[in-house]
Amino acid sequence: MKKLLILALAMLVCASVAMAQATKPWTPSTWSTSVPGGVTPPPKGFTIDKLGAHQNGGRGCVGCHAPHSGARGNGGVFKWNPTGGTGGTGAYESVAATGIVGDEVLWGQDLGPIYSATLNFPTGNVNVTESSPERQITGIAMCLSCHDGNVAKGAMMTNQSFEQVAGMLPAGYGAQAIPTLLGADGGSFGNYLNDHPVGPAANLGSLSGINKANGFFDVSTTSPVVVAKAATFAGSTMEEFYKNYGLPSIIDARGGAGFATDVDPTSVDKAYVVCTTCHTPHSMYTTTAKLNGVSKGTVPTFFFVAAPYNPGANTANGTKASSATQFCRQCHFTGAGGSNEGSGISIPTAF
Repeated sequence: MKKLLILALAMLVCASVAMAQATKPWTPSTWSTSVPGGVTPPPKGFTIDKLGAHQNGGRGCVGCHAPHSGARGNGGVFKWNPTGGTGGTGAYESVAATGIVGDEVLWGQDLGPIYSATLNFPTGNVNVTESSPERQITGIAMCLSCHDGNVAKGAMMTNQSFEQVAGMLPAGYGAQAIPTLLGADGGSFGNYLNDHPVGPAANLGSLSGINKANGFFDVSTTSPVVVAKAATFAGSTMEEFYKNYGLPSIIDARGGAGFATDVDPTSVDKAYVVCTTCHTPHSMYTTTAKLNGVSKGTVPTFFFVAAPYNPGANTANGTKASSATQFCRQCHFTGAGGSNEGSGISIPTAF
């Protein structure tokens, strides 16, 4: 009888494991091998919407975009009350929205705290106001209205990577929570010195490793102004990089993204980084790749990076470059820690 009971329990455990595996989100190992002419398609049976974390607990699009009346139409502005909630342990509470809110792309969060703040990033202070150029508002202020955590307390933020909670990350990230709030990441509040610089001071002129000499960037003064709409670097090391990974954040930048050029549209050196230069809010783990300007289909990404970025890619013992590394090398092409191609090495990219 005991043997039968043990056997039944074992079968139940196996069935439970099989059910868990059947509903588990995709893991990088199932989607990391490149094949001639492109990359493998994503596996079938995804169990997570492509918005991922930006489903906002099921509210979806209206978590960020209130279709009527901006933040007021989103139930008011959610602000952190440290003495609120059960037992006075703190809680996000909905309060009346005041002032100019939601007038840009029907934004449903409170931009007021960001407009009145000076944020100290590595290359200098970022100070976005209501009269700032649009790219600074849509590409920095709107992102920080949720992802700041210091002066702006966005609603529905757990301050931990969605991919980590869902078990989607490759092994090696460790057990500590990966923060999603820039100004409240576990260190001192308001510390942005460990975040990638953004804003007018984070411009191409301050980046010594940029490959402008080979025609990497070409500023068009037509409307809208675009950086690197068409670059020519035949025979250069950048051409090799373009073949191996592409330049999805520069030449093939999606509309309304890429570098901001509103400070001086005639100067490459004044083109600067905003949050949406690297990230898209609309697709957490998929992106469309282009190699040498030719579409290679849908490939994996992480953390809403708007280009191939897979830390779990199979690099075949170093004979391929991880797409996560290649993404950074688009800009940090030369200098310390630069690209393979800039050092005379040409190897394929593992997506």
